Amino acid sequence: MASPVVYNGEKPHVVCVPYPAQGHINPMLKVAKLLYARGFHVTFVNTVYNHNRLIRSRGPHAVKGLPSFRFESIPDGLPETDVDVTQDITALCDSTMKNCLTPFKELLQRINAGDDVPPVSCIVADGCMSFTLDAAEELGVPEILFWTTGASAFMIYLHFYLFIEKGLAPIKGTYSYIN
Repeated sequence: MASPVVYNGEKPHVVCVPYPAQGHINPMLKVAKLLYARGFHVTFVNTVYNHNRLIRSRGPHAVKGLPSFRFESIPDGLPETDVDVTQDITALCDSTMKNCLTPFKELLQRINAGDDVPPVSCIVADGCMSFTLDAAEELGVPEILFWTTGASAFMIYLHFYLFIEKGLAPIKGTYSYIN
């Protein structure tokens, strides 16, 4: 294995912020684990809702982390609930964009004020969590937006303009659904 990375004489500290849905959390967690294996200190930031779901499903040990890998949470801005279901995606998208920047900046300040971990040196955030760009700029650290979709979905996004050019999208007309 290659030697660990060093940043300004310290272990680099990456903060990973996935969009709060399973198809986004799992790929971001894999990236976080890879960075950890390369010598980074990792802070993985879930929403409070998903953090609590993880604790309920796997127990409190699931978020204990390792010496240089820890889990934190910020509120998503939606009303709190104990229901263990996928949140309303439209409401979640709107809420994260409007409500997560301030708690995220407060979390970064708490991390950097502590003596137990190196200061934050970069942020890797889901492409849907672009509010983190403002926090990274204010903190003066680089940020990477990570798009968590699979290759086939990415190719659809990349070529969707062809559907529009051919008049296939947006879809017009009435629909009947088979029940």
